[in-house]
Amino acid sequence: MDLSVFRPVILFPYPSAVIVLLNMFVFFAVHFLLFAYLFFRLVLPLRSSRIAKSALAVLLFVISQHYLIRMAFDSMATPGVPSALIAVEGWASLTLLFMVLLTALRDIFLVLRRLFAKRRSAAGGASRAFSPERRLLLMAGAGAVPAAFAVGKAVAVPAVRPVEARFADLPAGLDGFRIIQITDLHASDLLRRDWVRSVVDAVNAQEPDLVLFTGDTADGSVAQRTEDVAPLAGLRARFGVFGCTGNHEYYGGFSPWMAAFERLGMTMLLNGHALFSVNGADLVVGGVTDEVAGGFGLPMPDAVAAFHGAPVDAFRIMLDHRPGGAAKNAAAGAQLQLSGHTHGGHILGMDQLVARANNGFVRGWYVVNGMRLYVSSGAGLWNGFPARLGVPSELPLVVLRRG
Repeated sequence: MDLSVFRPVILFPYPSAVIVLLNMFVFFAVHFLLFAYLFFRLVLPLRSSRIAKSALAVLLFVISQHYLIRMAFDSMATPGVPSALIAVEGWASLTLLFMVLLTALRDIFLVLRRLFAKRRSAAGGASRAFSPERRLLLMAGAGAVPAAFAVGKAVAVPAVRPVEARFADLPAGLDGFRIIQITDLHASDLLRRDWVRSVVDAVNAQEPDLVLFTGDTADGSVAQRTEDVAPLAGLRARFGVFGCTGNHEYYGGFSPWMAAFERLGMTMLLNGHALFSVNGADLVVGGVTDEVAGGFGLPMPDAVAAFHGAPVDAFRIMLDHRPGGAAKNAAAGAQLQLSGHTHGGHILGMDQLVARANNGFVRGWYVVNGMRLYVSSGAGLWNGFPARLGVPSELPLVVLRRG
């Protein structure tokens, strides 16, 4: 059983055995509370037999704790089951979450109505408009439809999204320079080889000058994902393919993945940079490691080291998986930062919670101490939460412009 997925910061940053177990407990306890809420509000009031209510309760419990079932197969990140089953699992889990949300909204409405109703009897009568059985079916149906739509959007091949980045001091030789950013690809048991090949085809069709990866390229070990990431070797760009690490590169085995990326033709920038001469102008692309590296005994992100030795008058781009380090990167001289990690927040509304966990950044353009920051919604996503509503996946085509 692989517990490495609990090494991300849920409560603490470092992966000691005690902290991993504590993270697991909190994670599953939260999901148990969601189940318990639906059980008491929707299942227990049913007028069905005890056997029927027990069966429904078991079903809801299994859905709420489906991550435990994943770990029984292999791990939460790579459950080792068919992609169709992962999609169904994601749909069921998301349906449950929507049911919790809808039920909570209904309960809040009823409480407020009782508080403000002139006559308590009028409010009470309205609450009996639906039988417990009809209410359960209504909540399940209202949750299942958007959940299915969200899963469909999650597994769709991302579209290329042109975005302009204008700089008054951009060297003339870089005007019109075209960069494709690929972030949070998350090649996995859900997003397999054919999907990755479609992404590669979409990128190559743009004939970019540079292809830049900003982390979380695959979920699982190199042995598990070799076939799925193989199409990445077909990426073509005038000045090559470069990247930085995300947190998932560490969970899947850092050293084997660095070797695999080299075989795929990708140059990884680990607190280092690459220098290009473009039409007489110097362009520096730096990259930093991910902050979980310290928990694995590996170098932490260092923006100063990334640009060490770079020409002072060069235009500087920083690749940083997480947008939260923007201020440090700006202080190190970066003029443009490309990031991911947030998946754009997955769902409108939930994106504000994601922003709070990432220093206020979630997707799109920001300006940080004079540096421009673009946070991509990502090409893919972790298969443990395959959902997008109002936040489509993307392949940003960043065009540098002078002015």
